[in-house]
Amino acid sequence: MENIKILRDKTGAGMVDCKKALDEAGGDINKAVEILRKKGIAKAAKRSDREAGEGIVKVALSGDAKTGYIFEINAETDFVVISEKFQEFAEKVMQVIMEKQPKDLDELMSLNIGANTVKENLDNLSGIIGEKLDIKRYERLNTTGTIAVYSHLAGKIGVLAALNKEGQSDIAYDIAMQIAAANPKYIYPEDVLAEEINKEKEIYKAQLLKEGKPEEMIDKIMQGKLAKFY
Repeated sequence: MENIKILRDKTGAGMVDCKKALDEAGGDINKAVEILRKKGIAKAAKRSDREAGEGIVKVALSGDAKTGYIFEINAETDFVVISEKFQEFAEKVMQVIMEKQPKDLDELMSLNIGANTVKENLDNLSGIIGEKLDIKRYERLNTTGTIAVYSHLAGKIGVLAALNKEGQSDIAYDIAMQIAAANPKYIYPEDVLAEEINKEKEIYKAQLLKEGKPEEMIDKIMQGKLAKFY
């Protein structure tokens, strides 16, 4: 029973799975861990067609406020997302990101946490937890100016905001908060696609006509609405 407890503490696997793994490994705990790890990977592969729709966005900032990091990690249920194992793994991923500075998601997934890659650890955890897990997005933002990070709703929303001037942490943070609140698609009004503007105009015009607004007033009202849209 003592070995089963040790194996459970090491892997988080159930008692029956631990007993079977120990029997298969002839009582060798390290071999049993490897057996469970392999089974975890196999289980994770079977979940590949399921949707990992719940998750958190992790953000972090370098000490000089010139590099920001953000990634999204997902599970199938919010219950798993708020679990200690999931949260601890997300924190370990961020630690390796800040240490190794991967340029993209593929490089991140190939980095090691302990003896295994991020991908292998993710699959192992998926097998232990029993849900599909996925790291969907990762970005690293660099600037010669100032970067601020903002996390909202316990990690449901994460933002990086960069300014091209140094020493502007407070302003950058305020902007990051506004981004979290408004979820803008563009930085500048002139960046908005003409197709999208025309679509909004059609919607506004239909709404105004339905409200009975006179034709001669519609263009003026639409300009005001578009200003708010920007």
